[in-house]
Parts: sequence; structure tokens; C-alpha cells
Amino acid sequence: MMKSMQVDIVSAETEIFSGQVAHLVVSGLLGELGIYPGHTQLVTALKPGSVRLVKPDGEDEVLYISGGILEVQPTLITLLADTAVRAADLDEMAALEAKQRAEHALSDKQADIDYAKATIELAQAVAQLQAIAKLKQKATGKR
Repeated sequence: MMKSMQVDIVSAETEIFSGQVAHLVVSGLLGELGIYPGHTQLVTALKPGSVRLVKPDGEDEVLYISGGILEVQPTLITLLADTAVRAADLDEMAALEAKQRAEHALSDKQADIDYAKATIELAQAVAQLQAIAKLKQKATGKR
């Protein structure tokens, strides 16, 4: 059985990760997906959330994506993200402020707002905060 697989994560701006991983966990539209070497072929849309990459040496890395497409081949995983950021580079205060702004906009019934845009902004802010929380759990040794 294969012990690792090649993963390439690319956003509109740059390639954020390229290397071997033992497995990865990502947020699909219908829930969390765990992908291991030899996984059956798959193409799926991804929702905003974290991507957890576990390297062959057991070290892991957490990224945030704002959505995208995942293509799984038996030895190669390609993730095309709208936006991809290492969780360590996320700004927790900015994410909290964006979440509060979106929640306020959605609750203000008299405001002339784009509800679809506010809902997307809220989902992205919550996903960023979840990625930050996973990174903090990793740092404290809790799973």
C-alpha cells in the first residue's frame, strides 16, 4: 500500500502547497472528506473551510480555502482554490469583525443589502475562524 501521495494546492494568486502527504481532510459541499493514498477518483466542489494536510512524518499543516474544486487521482490530488491561505497567516480579529459585520447586515431588515453576498461573507468568516481554532488546537496538542 502507498504511504503518501502528491498534493498540489493552487489559488488564483499562487501555488500555496506542493508535496507529499499521508492524507488530507477537506470540507466538501456534503461534509468532511478524508483522502488517503489510493483513494478512488473523485471531482467535487469545496465549501469555505480548512484543509488539513498530514505529511508522511506525522507533521500536519492547516490551510484555509474560500472554496474551490478538488480532483482526486490515485497518486495525485489537485485542489484549485478561489483563495488559499495558511491558517497561521489568518488575522483572527479581522475574521471576527467580518463575521460581526455580516451578521449585522443579515439581521438589519431595513437595510438595502445584498443578502447573498452577506451570507457568503459570513460563511467565509466562520470558516476562517474554524481554521484558526484548528491551528490553536494543534499548537496546544489537543485534537
